[in-house]
Amino acid sequence: MIKDIMVHLDGSLEDEIRLEHGQAIASIGRAHLVGVFTNLLPELTMAMPMDGGAAMIQALSEFEDRAREEGDAHAERLMKRLSGLQTPSEFRRLDATFAGLSASVAAQARCADLFIATRPDGRSEIADWTDLVEAVIFGSGRAVLLVPPGRRPQGPIQTVLIAWNGSRESARALREGLDLISQATRTIVLIVDPSPDAAASVKAHLAHHGVVAEIATVQSGDRRIADVILEEARRVSADIVVMGAYGHSRLREQIFGGATRDMLAASDRPILLAH
Repeated sequence: MIKDIMVHLDGSLEDEIRLEHGQAIASIGRAHLVGVFTNLLPELTMAMPMDGGAAMIQALSEFEDRAREEGDAHAERLMKRLSGLQTPSEFRRLDATFAGLSASVAAQARCADLFIATRPDGRSEIADWTDLVEAVIFGSGRAVLLVPPGRRPQGPIQTVLIAWNGSRESARALREGLDLISQATRTIVLIVDPSPDAAASVKAHLAHHGVVAEIATVQSGDRRIADVILEEARRVSADIVVMGAYGHSRLREQIFGGATRDMLAASDRPILLAH
């Protein structure tokens, strides 16, 4: 049962969308909602000239002071927003550089059942928290729900698409997403380029949890796996896609590409990931 939900907050307009998704899931089981505000500080040591200089040191110190002051304003607004929620909630604030924030958030997410963030988008007007998202995926041992920028909840989760390939990662995602899957009215297990009897075990496993799953098998042909998953998600009007994250190393995915990275770049609906 999902009882602790952690929502990433950064002071942007996406905060409200992430909170709406968190509140929608929390309301189902009266879960505790934790808003984690990451206030990004400038990398002072990286910008410091080798010979130092009083004027430069003063300027860099002012940059940090300004970042903390802006963080104060965001924090005040976010605390008021959380206090008005219908679910039990708390507010946490972290002030650090990118590297420090990623490690700290991953550590805190270990004591949550679900972490909600915005899907990395690559647009300049949206802060790029890819490193933080990957730190949580790899370092927390918890599921991550990634919401496309600007996509508000469309109502209760009714249709779930499980991208299943029999890997350890897909098994982790299935287990982490089981609460949401059990509450859905329709569950489709998508198996791309299936091997014989690939569907029987996962269908039986879900049945033991009271989930009657449909099986969809598709040949990828010359298409990317992510394109196949997204095409099926649109065909069945899936509210959420559940899939394992990074079956290959991150370095290999960066060089050769992979389903996780492709989904992070293109998914038009929420993705629940686990590694």
